[in-house]
Amino acid sequence: MTTTGEGARITVERDGAVLLMGWNRPDKRNAADFSLLQALCAAYGELERDPGLRVGFVFAHGDHFTGGLDLADVSPRIGPDGLSIVPEGGLDPWRVSGPGTSKPIVVAVQGTCLTLGIELMLASDIVVAAESTTFGQIEVARGILPFGGATVRLPRAIGWGNAMRWMLTADTFDAAEALRLGLVQEVVPHGEQFARGLELAHRVAAQAPLAVQATLASARAAVDDPIAAAAALQPELVRLAATEDVRIGMQAFLSRQPAEFIGK
Repeated sequence: MTTTGEGARITVERDGAVLLMGWNRPDKRNAADFSLLQALCAAYGELERDPGLRVGFVFAHGDHFTGGLDLADVSPRIGPDGLSIVPEGGLDPWRVSGPGTSKPIVVAVQGTCLTLGIELMLASDIVVAAESTTFGQIEVARGILPFGGATVRLPRAIGWGNAMRWMLTADTFDAAEALRLGLVQEVVPHGEQFARGLELAHRVAAQAPLAVQATLASARAAVDDPIAAAAALQPELVRLAATEDVRIGMQAFLSRQPAEFIGK
């Protein structure tokens, strides 16, 4: 499936086992209106359902990743129970209302990356930033709180004091600071973030998919309950040891040839 028509809020394109999902509102600095949020949720649902897809890659068209929520469009949709953005068949990319996709997500950011952009990074797995990127968790300057997961994940990711420094002041910071904090994994020259992010996504996709998903699930579980996650390691090893991919991996090791995993 490819969604690239005029007005498509999220472009969706398949590149082998990687699903590319591009924020596509560059004239508005990719500010997320309700249509964009729903389109991204739908794309995540497609990633999860398709057994031929192994990794998601999120990027943005234009000079900026996102200027944050389009509050004029989204605010009227906040009801008594909050904001519901997930359509039928979709998944929450921010993993706030549900577990999200079981497959890894790589993100590439550039230019302005505010609020829910940072929160999407926190809910993802590998992030590449252009050196041009400016980050900001600025909700308190707009009279609201970060409701896409930053209050839950940012203190765990960068430490309590660092998280409070940026969330409570609404100050912005640059890519070098994001790298120092561990919020991003690589900083590259502006314009190279897409190619490097996609390269990493394909690198992950080349690994044994069942093992990748098991590794990701174990690490996520360990954040909330490390004892239970540790107890599940041996049963998971036994399960994976019986897969065809283990045989393929061993054969590739012995023959010194690249493995072609099948996900079984």
